[in-house]
Amino acid sequence: MPRVPQQPAATRTEIDARLTVELASVVAGARRRALRDGDRQVDTAHLLHSLIESNAEVRTALGDGPQVARVLGYLVQRSIGYGLRWQGSVEDSGTIPAVRETDGEMSGWSPSVAAAMEGALERAGLRGEARAGAVDLLACIAADPECRAVEVLRRAGVDAQVLSGRIAAG
Repeated sequence: MPRVPQQPAATRTEIDARLTVELASVVAGARRRALRDGDRQVDTAHLLHSLIESNAEVRTALGDGPQVARVLGYLVQRSIGYGLRWQGSVEDSGTIPAVRETDGEMSGWSPSVAAAMEGALERAGLRGEARAGAVDLLACIAADPECRAVEVLRRAGVDAQVLSGRIAAG
């Protein structure tokens, strides 16, 4: 499970500045998807959808073609039935205090997304990298058992713990 950072949390602008160009594009795609879906915030399912669509390493980490297709199938269904119960609610798996959303620092991101983004930066830093990449973000999303993306993965038959371990080992 992602841990709460011990140092003061970065603002969204600071996080955006430390993403690879490719991951910044993924985040922009997730923002567009959230807006198109009529959601107030980008949640981890929006990020997962954008990650899968735009990154071959993420698709490889998820497994074979049918596995990726099943996950995408659930993500696509979000706006036409599956996931409608999420509309109007804030995704918060309890990894960071939800109050951060109200202070403007992470406006537009769910608390779970903010925690995953901070975790991705930390993961990249542990490798000595200045910028976080797509697989860093996938690893942090998969490590949060209470987030919406993990719920989608579970429904599609992906064991998020196994995925997280496979990414950590690779």
